[in-house]
Amino acid sequence: MRLLLAISALLSLSWFALAQDPEPQPVAPVTVILVRHAETAGDTSGGGSRDPGLSEEGAARATRLAKLFAHAGVSHVFTSEFKRTQLTAGPLAKLAGKEAVVVSARDTKAQLEQLRALPAGSVAVVCGHSNTVPGMATELGGKLTRLEQHPQYGGMLPHSDYSRIYVLTLPGGKGAAPHAVELSY
Repeated sequence: MRLLLAISALLSLSWFALAQDPEPQPVAPVTVILVRHAETAGDTSGGGSRDPGLSEEGAARATRLAKLFAHAGVSHVFTSEFKRTQLTAGPLAKLAGKEAVVVSARDTKAQLEQLRALPAGSVAVVCGHSNTVPGMATELGGKLTRLEQHPQYGGMLPHSDYSRIYVLTLPGGKGAAPHAVELSY
């Protein structure tokens, strides 16, 4: 009888141990690097070409961006449909051995969905515009400062500022808050 009670107690303890939630496993965060396109070869504020390439200064900045993140483990590169974003991210995409994915500058919702769906441990670089980068950073949990207010777009990067980079860490675990760092290059 004692043996049956002991076996019954052991089985109950075993079942209880199995019924407990397993120890949560850490999930690698997703890193999103948001950058505005580099200096353009023409005016994009309405007085020039809608789709200019990069100036010499812009091409040099694109090369610096590539060198800056060459060893960051970039797994995804996103640009808009405009040449200036593709030319800015192009050297980095080439160094990382990645094909840039084009997402319409007008569809930040689709861009955010793609970023939120990235697998754990991903490092994505998004090259956008003065009016798209701040909105994406804010939607991903970043708190930006030094923006200009625009009646249509809200907070925007100043038109002459091409140097800001926002690095956002999106935690993989539930309940953890995103973290954002602003860099300049």
